[in-house]
Amino acid sequence: MKRLAQAPNVTIATLWADWLTRAGVQASVQRYFASGITGEIPPDQSLPEVWIEHPEQWARARELLDALQHPHELHWTCLTCGERIDGPFEQCWRCGANMPRP
Repeated sequence: MKRLAQAPNVTIATLWADWLTRAGVQASVQRYFASGITGEIPPDQSLPEVWIEHPEQWARARELLDALQHPHELHWTCLTCGERIDGPFEQCWRCGANMPRP
């Protein structure tokens, strides 16, 4: 096993590990309950961590995690009403039309 990253909380660590596992990189959350002893150990030692099962997948896991942490922002114009849509939305907030497919 090899440590991939520390997460700010258990929820995010679990989301990251699930995302990686669904993408074919076996991942798990370590230090799941360590937040309960925060203050008794150094703060960086109580953060949850995401570990990968097979170290040879580390580069692929790092690439996937980076893509999850820095999503590509979409910008498109609704063909129905002309509204400019920014962000990860696939439906126009004004008229409800779906984003046009390339």
